[in-house]
Amino acid sequence: MTMEYKAIPLNPPAPLPDAAMQALAQDYLAKMTERHTVREFSNQPVPLSIIKTCIATAGRAPSGANQQPWHFVAVQSPEIKAEIRKAAEVEEQAFYAGGGGDEWIAALEPLGTGAEKPHLTTAPWLIVVFAQRYGERADGSRYKHYYVPESVGIATGFLISALHLAGLSCLTHTPNPMKFLNTLLDRPKSEKPVMILVVGHPAAHAVFPSASARKKPLAEILTVR
Repeated sequence: MTMEYKAIPLNPPAPLPDAAMQALAQDYLAKMTERHTVREFSNQPVPLSIIKTCIATAGRAPSGANQQPWHFVAVQSPEIKAEIRKAAEVEEQAFYAGGGGDEWIAALEPLGTGAEKPHLTTAPWLIVVFAQRYGERADGSRYKHYYVPESVGIATGFLISALHLAGLSCLTHTPNPMKFLNTLLDRPKSEKPVMILVVGHPAAHAVFPSASARKKPLAEILTVR
């Protein structure tokens, strides 16, 4: 389908004073500073409406040629979560048995990760992020997607931020390989699973590794020219 360029007036809000913009930016930074990855989740239910709203926010992310090459599968079913956990732990056991390589496994040691993933069945939701490597027309023909990893990464960042601002915790989980997710969730070959977001309320005894609190200082991540 060919679409022609048509401009829509932006009608932006009135510019804010610099001090007001700085206050808003600082407030958002403060909120995101409170975000931590946890691995201990409560089984307290989370309404589907909240998950839908957060994924709708992810869908507002910019993307290459506005092709929005992403799909999110929100899994609440205990049976499907159990299947995902079983398959993921098979891959994780191979990884920690040496498949990941000594250097990678050593890098993970300060984070306290391991092959067992109980959070995959305890948390009320798993959101599986898929990247659409190409598009498919109704007649089965393909068309190219552009900047897929970058676009999906931005949308996932939107989603993680939205979940945190809604009062939820999440864990990014990337078993390798992840092709089993296409089969379990009935997704087409055109889609590549990127990660599983484990979503819910943190357990009362939840902790996070001290290593993850060490963030690079601004001077190390910013260059101004």
